[in-house]
Amino acid sequence: MTANIHVIANSNYNSILIQSSHIYRQTRIWAFLPRIRSDFSPTMATYSAWFVVRRGLPSKALELKTGLSIPTKLADGHVLVKVHAVALNPVGYKLMRTLPDFLDGRPHIAELDMAGVVVDPNGSEFGVGDKVFGGTPDVKRGTLAEYVVFPSSALALTPPNVSAVEAAGLAVVNLTAYQTLMTLKIDSGQTIFINGGSSSVGMAAIQIAKFMGCKVVATASGRNKDLLLNLGVDEFIDYTAEPLSERLLKQPPTPKFHAIYDAAGLTDPALYLNSTAYLAPDGMYITAGTMPKTGKEFVEMLRQIFEGMFRPTWLGGVPREFGVSMVQFEKKSLEIVRDLVAQGALKPKVDSVHTFDRDGVMQAYEKLMTKHAVGKVVIKVVNENE
Repeated sequence: MTANIHVIANSNYNSILIQSSHIYRQTRIWAFLPRIRSDFSPTMATYSAWFVVRRGLPSKALELKTGLSIPTKLADGHVLVKVHAVALNPVGYKLMRTLPDFLDGRPHIAELDMAGVVVDPNGSEFGVGDKVFGGTPDVKRGTLAEYVVFPSSALALTPPNVSAVEAAGLAVVNLTAYQTLMTLKIDSGQTIFINGGSSSVGMAAIQIAKFMGCKVVATASGRNKDLLLNLGVDEFIDYTAEPLSERLLKQPPTPKFHAIYDAAGLTDPALYLNSTAYLAPDGMYITAGTMPKTGKEFVEMLRQIFEGMFRPTWLGGVPREFGVSMVQFEKKSLEIVRDLVAQGALKPKVDSVHTFDRDGVMQAYEKLMTKHAVGKVVIKVVNENE
């Protein structure tokens, strides 16, 4: 059993790559059009960025630092990007409020996702003025800033059919969803159960699974039923009606689910602990992970999961593989995400857009922390034509 997720090359992976290559041939023509060249050299010597400076909620943890020098000397394999928009991720504020300074490496720029335009390609495959999106593999080099330095391997050209605001949230959630589905090894015609279907990761997983030809059973609150059905969900379950594990124990699927993706983040360990009744013997349960509000909650959750994983069945163990999804920022997956978006198979959803000033940034985090955002919460740093 494993608690780490790795992208596994298998028949599914090859299949979707072949499909993606076909998409690439159909949609990549736009990338070969003459690039619009203009002087993208920074017109100002400094920039501003939001730093995580201490432990706590965003209102306490974040400070805007100004007068920062725009990098002029870049390491090999890195490019300078002028940021147009940044998408927030729940892990951002969870780490702010949970980890002590020495573990989080504070102070550092906040967030992971962004979309912008290349200012200095530094000999990479990109050109000045290319619109790009990506996610940073280094939490200490965040994206909530006017300029960022990114490894070129963590960037891809922005699909031509989306704006910077829409592209800002493409990397983290879609890479997480895609790589998790590859690890689950689901095939066309099989059924996957997705808990937390209205979360950004859940919506991405639904769309990619449907593209792969899978049947999808997904959960959300009743108010999001139409949203999920419009994404292609075959069966909807309202998790507010009754505990999910009880619902599935009373009405187990036939055949059992081939895989379970808990995009909600293991809010109830019972979903895994009872999964023998509704998850196929060779199926796998993967969670997006969670960070309970207290250390006591976290320890109790780990105790239940580890007892379920390692106890023998006759002592209450769960004979089903368990894993935690971990995103890997690598070029191949980014390009697959881009191509899926370019052909319309994967449609980004934006919940709300906020400004880069303190009021806007705090409002954005408050919206995210309600856990009622449907789609990405985005901060617009500048307009796309600036």
